[in-house]
Amino acid sequence: MMAADEPACAVSTVMHVRCPERLPQERYRQVLELLAGLSPVVQALPPAAALVELKGALKYHGMDARRLGEVLRIRAVSRLGVDVRVGIGPSITVAATASAQVTGPGGVLAIDPDHVTEWLAPLPVEALHGIGPRQAEALREYGIHSVGLLAAVPTATVQRLLGGKAGRLAADRARGVDPRPVVPRALPASAAVRHTFAQHTLDGATVRAALLELVVRLGRLLRMRGQAARALTLTLRFAGGARWETTRRLPEPSAHDEDMRVVAYQLMDAAGLQRGRLVGLALKAEDLVDAGQVAEQLSLDPGRESRLAAEAAMDRIRDRFGPGAVGPAATFRHAS
Repeated sequence: MMAADEPACAVSTVMHVRCPERLPQERYRQVLELLAGLSPVVQALPPAAALVELKGALKYHGMDARRLGEVLRIRAVSRLGVDVRVGIGPSITVAATASAQVTGPGGVLAIDPDHVTEWLAPLPVEALHGIGPRQAEALREYGIHSVGLLAAVPTATVQRLLGGKAGRLAADRARGVDPRPVVPRALPASAAVRHTFAQHTLDGATVRAALLELVVRLGRLLRMRGQAARALTLTLRFAGGARWETTRRLPEPSAHDEDMRVVAYQLMDAAGLQRGRLVGLALKAEDLVDAGQVAEQLSLDPGRESRLAAEAAMDRIRDRFGPGAVGPAATFRHAS
């Protein structure tokens, strides 16, 4: 049952927001900014969802939770062209389950805390947030087809079917029990890309080409997020399980391939590889900042301006035709 007319300050505290699949990172960041305008407690759930703690926000805005969800949807559509689905409930599980059940043009589903188990009961067991396909299959084989049946089965039985911790959590959440708080969390403060070699590889053209590919992938990821890196960390994995890792700061925060390539090559040169057999590389962008906060330096180098324009053009090609549509021009000179 839904409480359409009761005061939302007594109905729900958690809002779960689902964005359309494959939403560009920049749009996702803008949705998070809209949510931050509703409440100071926003937990990003990349790549396309978020949680909002509404306690305190309802009184501040002077409206119930359902209305606040409707306001969010109007702003997201009118300002960003993004149609979000909103679930509201007394816990993360209920709110997330509700957002997945939203149908029709309204886009907002609020669940009365006094009727949580009644609302959950008829849902198919796989509709309960946190139940994966394999868990649902195991429950169905035992004859548990609905959330109500799951709630009625002894917890010990569910633990035997799904495992200790997973079974306890599933049983509790089927009964509406979920004490997890919404933890404020923005987009990740780091980003990493990895490459694994098909066979053990010595330092040389193959390794440099793989490193350059990582630079391009990492740069595109940062630009899609609207972030810039202050530092890069290179991790080398060797045959036998040994690892080597080092970090170097960029002269200025950047998400451009050229800037990160220079530092990435410096990191590789610092490893001083001779006969080490590599099995993989990882490149991580550290200490990320919002790209909008990075001052763009005017450049008198026409070559750099041309390279940045080419980078933007390649991003557009990859966005349209896929990440493998165009690759980097491999250059293997050592960084000066």
